[in-house]
Amino acid sequence: MVHSMSGEPTQQDEPADPPSDTAGAVTEGEVIAVEVVSPDGAPNELELRCAAAEKEKKENWDRYLRAAADLENLRKRQKREVEEAKFEAKTKVLKEMLPVVDNLERAIEHATTQTGTNPIVEGVQLVLRQFTTAFERLDVTPIEAAGQPFDPNLHEAISQQESDAPPGTIVQVLQRGYRMSERLLRPALVVVASMKSPGQAPKIE
Repeated sequence: MVHSMSGEPTQQDEPADPPSDTAGAVTEGEVIAVEVVSPDGAPNELELRCAAAEKEKKENWDRYLRAAADLENLRKRQKREVEEAKFEAKTKVLKEMLPVVDNLERAIEHATTQTGTNPIVEGVQLVLRQFTTAFERLDVTPIEAAGQPFDPNLHEAISQQESDAPPGTIVQVLQRGYRMSERLLRPALVVVASMKSPGQAPKIE
């Protein structure tokens, strides 16, 4: 303590506390968020990697979709080819059998014009019924032609004949046609009606 000149003691100012070295420091438990940004504002390396990965993912997905579509198209094409091969093989055999059926039908038609019962004709009819049953199991059906309008998808016109029927109507079937399921196996050979020629006008003398 310092005494003044009057003899009274005076209080000397106490020196201020020195500044703490921990002022402004981060206390325990605080988190510092650090943003990594390039000085010129351009995307950083992490962002570039994420963009590249996203692009690669999209390209891989597109390649997967294309590969899946190609595989499905391949399966459909192979299925069509197998079905077409089966149809061609079955068609080849059936076309060889159709002339036999034609001859049986002609024989029965000729024999039925004769009177009396003929065991041979009955035997031929039995064989024809067996062929018809086999065709039904193979989904082979005859094409209706007599009295029907001519259809180039089902019929093949051999000639035309003047008739009272409307022009274009089938008036005679020379050979029966067949189809298997929805496909044409053999067209029907037919004669188509044509318009009658007008009569000559009487002469006036």
